[in-house]
Amino acid sequence: MAKAASAQPRLIPAADRKGFKVARGGSRTGEHIRMMGVTANVLDVKIPSADTDGQLPVMEHIGHTVNGGPPLHIHIYQDELFYVLEGDYHFQVGDEQFESTTGDTIFLPRGVPHAFAQRTEQARMIVTYQPSGKMEEFFQRTAELTSPPTPEEMAALFEAHGMTVV
Repeated sequence: MAKAASAQPRLIPAADRKGFKVARGGSRTGEHIRMMGVTANVLDVKIPSADTDGQLPVMEHIGHTVNGGPPLHIHIYQDELFYVLEGDYHFQVGDEQFESTTGDTIFLPRGVPHAFAQRTEQARMIVTYQPSGKMEEFFQRTAELTSPPTPEEMAALFEAHGMTVV
């Protein structure tokens, strides 16, 4: 698997900063990141890290993979927050297990192994990372996959984006 080029967030000069609205079903970037290979989920970037000087991307995660989700992994540099908009998920955070449904919030601190699995046919979450790191680039790279990666390819992809598969 080729190593993805490092993408730096496009920072917006203070004089050009303005509030904005992103409509339901939309993406600030105009792109629906359709992940392939690991899951068939879609990410809509509601607030790109470029709008926050690389500090906080906000994404809507639209689940299309019942019982699917990422492998157990650790974010070395980012805290992660999920807010369930629709459906049910199972989360593992360290040694704890959480069943989550619409309206629940899950916090995943950096350095703690975690994973989740979608439990219902319809499922959506808001996901944030603090700071952004290379998470947007990671999801764009997974959208380029055409088949499930091998465990070695998966580990390399995660490692290149500041995460470790456990």
